[in-house]
Amino acid sequence: MDDLMAGREPDPSAALALKVPVEAAKPRWWRSVTARRYAFGYSLLTPAILYVGLLVGVPFLFSLYLALSDASVGAPVARFVGLENFVAVVQSGTFWVALRNSLIFTVGAAVCKGLLGTSLAFLLMQSFRGKKVVRVLVVMPFTIPIAVSTLGWKWMLDSQFSVINWALGQLHLIGAYGTDAWPVWLGQPRLALASVMFVNVWRSFPFSAIVLMAGLTSVPPEIIDAAKVDGASFRQRFAKVIVPMIAPILLIGALFDTVFTLSDISIVYLLTNGGPNGATEILPMLAYRVGIQAGALGRGAAISLFLFPLLLPAMILLLRNLRRREW
Repeated sequence: MDDLMAGREPDPSAALALKVPVEAAKPRWWRSVTARRYAFGYSLLTPAILYVGLLVGVPFLFSLYLALSDASVGAPVARFVGLENFVAVVQSGTFWVALRNSLIFTVGAAVCKGLLGTSLAFLLMQSFRGKKVVRVLVVMPFTIPIAVSTLGWKWMLDSQFSVINWALGQLHLIGAYGTDAWPVWLGQPRLALASVMFVNVWRSFPFSAIVLMAGLTSVPPEIIDAAKVDGASFRQRFAKVIVPMIAPILLIGALFDTVFTLSDISIVYLLTNGGPNGATEILPMLAYRVGIQAGALGRGAAISLFLFPLLLPAMILLLRNLRRREW
């Protein structure tokens, strides 16, 4: 300032000295608001990343290691064999039967649960006496331990003491007790697969109804009333208004249901153990039989990994559709 008052040129060193405190006061990048925001976000994601990495990623990599080796229960050292296990699995006729049964089981159960869950959700959305009691009774199959409920169904589907056959006989829909007209639910191939599918639907369709009810309650009533005023029927309101609005919830529910159904081994194991003659053999059951019961760990791991390419396209399509709807 004195140089300017005296008519002299300012000293550059003096200007540099004036800038040093300003630059020193500037916060570091790791102390900025953006860096703190990113750090806080990643800290919230850390538990989920650890869960996926430890409880999902590590078992998957270990299964892949077993599938690429000749690991077995009796061999202390596993030898790398490449894709031999996968080739042997594909060349087995039992694998293709299990794959066919898995697809029929998953698709058939998904369709039935979708229809029953939708009907039940709209029914429970209505006002009537005892609504809370009905909701508790409907959700009960999903909360009962799977072993208890499945063994109960195994008794009801018994070839000699079936309560279902007795009730059908009393209604004169089948023959009387002791006749050959009684169906053997768990002993005939087609009936066995249908019975296993029925028990899976009975246990899981309340979950579909709960998911749909959660979506229906999120739809503003004003939009439904506006559609009614425009003359839209119930089917048009459901297909053109409700479904597009609750599509993310439906897609996530469908994804979880597909994974749970395709990997469901408990019901098959407790009811039929894969029989009769492989009629209810699904991929998880075949992997358990080969890898655990027979002791061929590598071959069983290869069979179980075939579930991954079956689920991956469905997950990609559902998640891509969900992302498009969010945009």
